[in-house]
Amino acid sequence: MENDKDLTRREQREEIIKKLYEIDINKEFLDVDSNNNYIIEAIEGVLSNLDKIDDIIIKNLVNWKINRLSYVDRAIIRFAVYELYYTDTAHEIAINEALNLTRKFSDEGDSKMVGFTNKVLDNIKIYLKK
Repeated sequence: MENDKDLTRREQREEIIKKLYEIDINKEFLDVDSNNNYIIEAIEGVLSNLDKIDDIIIKNLVNWKINRLSYVDRAIIRFAVYELYYTDTAHEIAINEALNLTRKFSDEGDSKMVGFTNKVLDNIKIYLKK
């Protein structure tokens, strides 16, 4: 991406989700084509902590398996957990941004995925406060 230094934080998050989605589908790390430090650091942060992030997700999914999540939902939730656990981003902001990303990329207008993602991330927020 050529001019991603000028992206808003929301647009940066969208680029992160797209790249995590692509990496998950291809099952291999692909070069991050970005000149934006936030995007690069976030993707590398998720990937280098993927086992811990997935462990947190698995412990907080109710009657669901992580491999049943769609690639895009898995990318959104993984990035949200990264923000909740590894950054100073306020929990409310990280969750709200994840819900906005879910609305844009995953939800089919019935709000089911938004509700699902909200519940999972709320469980994770509580779990991380223990």
